[in-house]
Amino acid sequence: MIDQTEGAASFEVQNDGRSRVVGSLVFATVSELLPAGFDAITQGQATHIDLSAVTTSDSSGLALLIEWLSAARAAGKNLTYENMPSQLQHLAHLSEVEELLLPK
Repeated sequence: MIDQTEGAASFEVQNDGRSRVVGSLVFATVSELLPAGFDAITQGQATHIDLSAVTTSDSSGLALLIEWLSAARAAGKNLTYENMPSQLQHLAHLSEVEELLLPK
């Protein structure tokens, strides 16, 4: 977990398969978030990831979400993202990956 300072983020496992990301999903934070999310996803602790507390994001954050989705599929797990901030939705749209990440 990264300290909660500007440009920082954390992955929090909650309960009933729910987890959340808090802070910035940017190049400086995603490398530390990747294994935390991967472990929770493959252990079934993160079937729903709440993104409502994401404060800022860039294409690295989008890549992280795609990587977690790939890890879930490889492990035979379902994964949905909830409350995706508009900045991430816009990046997903521009990258033509919104169908992968956004609920239908």
